[in-house]
Amino acid sequence: MKSYWKTNLRYLFVLLSIWFLVSFGAGILFRESLDTIKIGGFKLGFWFAQQGSIYVFVILIFVYVRLMNKLDKKHGFDKDN
Repeated sequence: MKSYWKTNLRYLFVLLSIWFLVSFGAGILFRESLDTIKIGGFKLGFWFAQQGSIYVFVILIFVYVRLMNKLDKKHGFDKDN
C-alpha cells in the first residue's frame, strides 16, 4: 500500500510540474522568446497563455487516468468487491 501511494504522488508531482512549466513557463516566463514563432497567425507565447495550457491540462488528465489504471491493476485495486 505504501508503494502505491508513493508512486501515485510521484505521478502527481511529475504531471503537475509539466503543467506548471507549460502554463507559467510558456505563458509567462518564456513568452518573449516563444512570440517569435506563430501558430495560426497568433504568437506562440500568447497561444500557450490562452489555450495551450488548457489543452496540455486535459491531455495530462487522460495520461493520469491511464497511469492510475495501470497502477491499480498492478496493486490489485482494479477488481470490484
